[in-house]
Amino acid sequence: MDMVEETGPVAVADGIGSADTVLDPADVRRFVLDRLAADDYTGRRVLVLVPDATRSCPLPLLVGAVHEALAGRATALDVLVALGTHAPLGAARRTALVGGPYPGTTVRDHDRRELTTVGRIDGSRLAELSGGRLTEGVDVTVNRAVLDHDVVLVVGPVFPHEVVGFSGGNKYLFPGISGPDVIDVSHWLGALITSAALIGTPGTTPVRALIDEAAALVPAERRALSVVVRSGGTDLHSVAYGSAEESWARAAEVAAAAHVTYLDRPVRRVLSLVSDRYDELWTGAKGMYKVEPVVADGGEVVLYAPGIRTISHTHPEIADIGYHCRDYFTGQWDRYRHHPWGVLAHSTHLRGDGTWSAERGESCRLTVTLATGIDEATTRAVGLEYRDPAGIDVASWLADPDALVVRDAGEDLYRLRT
Repeated sequence: MDMVEETGPVAVADGIGSADTVLDPADVRRFVLDRLAADDYTGRRVLVLVPDATRSCPLPLLVGAVHEALAGRATALDVLVALGTHAPLGAARRTALVGGPYPGTTVRDHDRRELTTVGRIDGSRLAELSGGRLTEGVDVTVNRAVLDHDVVLVVGPVFPHEVVGFSGGNKYLFPGISGPDVIDVSHWLGALITSAALIGTPGTTPVRALIDEAAALVPAERRALSVVVRSGGTDLHSVAYGSAEESWARAAEVAAAAHVTYLDRPVRRVLSLVSDRYDELWTGAKGMYKVEPVVADGGEVVLYAPGIRTISHTHPEIADIGYHCRDYFTGQWDRYRHHPWGVLAHSTHLRGDGTWSAERGESCRLTVTLATGIDEATTRAVGLEYRDPAGIDVASWLADPDALVVRDAGEDLYRLRT
């Protein structure tokens, strides 16, 4: 590799592409090589954070370019899969995810047994960040690999997200490689605000502010290659490089144009043909999150995913808690506060908006129906409706003017124009 003059850490992001373009992989590779060559990585230890297989992203292209740019310059170059609340991949799936092998580079899953505490957000500050919704402080725990590296480089996509508004950036640290405390607090804050109010919200939401606050406690420098992926594939609309915050912000602007579809009026029914990248309801529920805003009161969302045969690989608690609206939990908080808050949040996100009172019980705005490989008894036991997936006729749904059929559901958001 030719010698380059390094200019010091990058703060303000720059990038290539837009929501209306599809980038040539050669241009993406050259952008990554040029930007990393101009930044100060020589002699430093670099930890690369990447998403798992539940996010569409051309990781072999991106990680390959990062390795090409930094191998031989960085004294250590390691890749960590930011699992967040998801199940580990294992060696074979990791290799398929990122490509390689990459000489001199380790690729491994985040492991919650490798946590360290980097600080604390006290109760008064959390109250400020959350708009008074949460008042108890939280310890900030994260994979201790951040202490073994000088730079954390996030490499991954930005999509509309039910908890934080838009994914990406510092979210690859929290919840990506964090401990359960920040995961529970951030996800429950999102649930209190509600998924419908947060998803696709531009700028710094309260949950994003909390995540950024936690990330600021990480001693390593934080940078990001934030990409926007063309729907249904791995082509890229854009790529931005800079600080974790600035790179994310630039990509989020593109994602807001590329991954949000606007309807002029609400629909009565939605058939979400859930992407096969999801193998559990815990992640496949994104087929509900991304369409909830366009469904009329009293409407129905059907999640069609015959390949999903389990509710969650890693969170068995949801089978006992079931799916309920936010008010069901807040109205009985003493009963539920000791359950993992991240699980409670997932429950509310899938069930959607609703009300609960001791006198009238629970009333949810929408019906959520599973047409999956999960059996009818299990489906109804967790509070959801059931349809036999073999009986779903996509053609009849397409012919219904009051219905919306979403293919490869889970990444693109649908909203009403007004």
